[in-house]
Amino acid sequence: MMKVIDQEKSVAAQVAALPNLDMKELWALWDQYFPRRPGHHNRDYVEARVAYKIQEEAFGGLKPEVRKQFLQIGEANSKIKFRRPADIHIVPGTVLLRDFGDREHRVLALADGLYEYEGRRYKSLSAVARHITGTPWSGPLFFGLGKYQKGAK
Repeated sequence: MMKVIDQEKSVAAQVAALPNLDMKELWALWDQYFPRRPGHHNRDYVEARVAYKIQEEAFGGLKPEVRKQFLQIGEANSKIKFRRPADIHIVPGTVLLRDFGDREHRVLALADGLYEYEGRRYKSLSAVARHITGTPWSGPLFFGLGKYQKGAK
């Protein structure tokens, strides 16, 4: 595998080098950090995500409480308001079923917080629903775990 950024360079130098890479080199870096490529190929998006991963690798990621706080701030300032049911807790070992596309889909909740579908592991139910349908879906909504009402808070 080609090495497109010298790991001996400072984090700032690595991030600063991203705009000078051709897309082939940028995709090689993407592939080091992510399991699959995005559906769109916007260079600014790819650079920003790779830059974040370089910094996360060097300095560590956001603490869970900070990530939660950012999500709350985003929801509070979003023009799209949703009322969620109480947080949904799925016990490991639970099998979720959904009929879709003339077949039954089975998803297993794992002890590490991931979900297994057809032998592959997913970070969220929404990722599983997106894989099944090919379109963005709320995983809990797709699997019938809660209803979201637009316009409520």
